[in-house]
Amino acid sequence: MPGTNDALDPELAAAFAAMPKAANGTLLELSDIPGLRAQLRAARAHRPATPPDPRVTIETLRVPRDDRTELEVVLYRPAGATHTLPALVWFHAGAQVLGDDARDDDAYHTALALNLDCVLAAVVYRLAPETPAPGAAEDGYLAYTHLAAHAAEHRIDPHRIGLAGASGGGAPAAATALMVRDRHAPRPCSLSLLYPMLDDRLETPSSSEAIAEVVFARPDIRLAWAAVLGDRLGAADVHPYSAPGRATDLADLPDTFVAVAQFDLLRDEGIDFARRLITAGVPVDLHLYARAFHAWDRFAATSTLTRSFEQTWHTFLRRHLHG
Repeated sequence: MPGTNDALDPELAAAFAAMPKAANGTLLELSDIPGLRAQLRAARAHRPATPPDPRVTIETLRVPRDDRTELEVVLYRPAGATHTLPALVWFHAGAQVLGDDARDDDAYHTALALNLDCVLAAVVYRLAPETPAPGAAEDGYLAYTHLAAHAAEHRIDPHRIGLAGASGGGAPAAATALMVRDRHAPRPCSLSLLYPMLDDRLETPSSSEAIAEVVFARPDIRLAWAAVLGDRLGAADVHPYSAPGRATDLADLPDTFVAVAQFDLLRDEGIDFARRLITAGVPVDLHLYARAFHAWDRFAATSTLTRSFEQTWHTFLRRHLHG
């Protein structure tokens, strides 16, 4: 990563310098996915328990799948809000291979629910390689359509449900939007894609920039996609539900927010997706954050750049969730 630290925003550079690194110098290395999961679980087990936040109520839904298993969706609702609220269906980061417990991110989910005055619905979608694509997207579609169909029960406005995903969660979020359109389900009010992982081909200029290898290196993104797609990786006929960057028809998707970072291997596929949405007639808010790296808002949560991003994104969400 020659020169990366000098090019980064100073607050982000300081945050990066303070974090433990993988053997390749990045923050995450995916050559041993089970080992990394175990490492993250062990770190989680050693963290002190966080007392529940009285400002929200938390409810776990278990939605049956056709195969008789259950999808877990965790609802975070501002406490005391007895009236109908909009909802944001959230797909967590983790390269589609990490993140099996929504409660690990209670603080982030709580903050979104409170800041946006909405029900935050965190989807515990199935991970690869145990469940290849489009399993995660089918989970997203099930979560979204369940909330829309049972909106009254959950005191949710069925016309004000948005979709949002970060990093690896961008794939099932975008694919869910495509499924909703294609299957003629009720239309989401918005789609948010934060530094999204969308295209297994890794053909964009940024996907080969050594200076962009901050959170992960190019081989790790390829390993993640190999877990998601198996022997379909790079094939000509990969379906957009499995890799939304492959979609050729993006018409009739909801108003979309896309945020990307300058030093991110995924930068250009996010920009390209936004460009093609615009060409298809979809209203798009596209934001490129200079001197930022992938997922900077989570790794440098108190930085000025993060506060600026959150203000911009939350303004978009409030406008569409509350109309």
